[in-house]
Amino acid sequence: MYFAALLARTQDGWEASDTELDDVETLSDLADLAREASPDEDTVLVFIEQEDAWFGIVRIEGEEDPRIYVSNGAAAARSSYGEMLTHELLGGDEDDPAEDLDALDLDGTEDGEPAGNDDDSDQDRDHDPAADPGAAPAGPVGDRHILADLGMTERELLALDTDALGEIADALGASDVLETVR
Repeated sequence: MYFAALLARTQDGWEASDTELDDVETLSDLADLAREASPDEDTVLVFIEQEDAWFGIVRIEGEEDPRIYVSNGAAAARSSYGEMLTHELLGGDEDDPAEDLDALDLDGTEDGEPAGNDDDSDQDRDHDPAADPGAAPAGPVGDRHILADLGMTERELLALDTDALGEIADALGASDVLETVR
């Protein structure tokens, strides 16, 4: 079960609306939905929460690229909306040469040397999260400073557990408007 809400910062303060994510298939769809909530290109925060398993925040400001924070990448990656967010965060730039170098297995066999009988190398790779660069970590991913200029520090954001969206709204001074859509 998901809860999703939009908080748009206007000249008069925060305005909240709950939102249906049924037609949202991509991050672009989500960003367009958020932009529709604020015709003046104000800051819009999209809150998504799945039954206290994880929460995500997407921050949209005008036509800028969305900023994303997810509280638990591994839990979110197992859900449809969370997978959309974690894929964006962990997908990376396919043209980044540094990532290509990180993906190479430079064990000496690339020079024609026979591969040694390293029995535990395959076993370690199966259990090592670093062996799968696209795997989501079981912890926070994304922009940890996403709310810093709005009153919530990185430390406060990382400390959130249950009822995270309520605590975030409280820090932003928007708890009353968020409660109206909950």
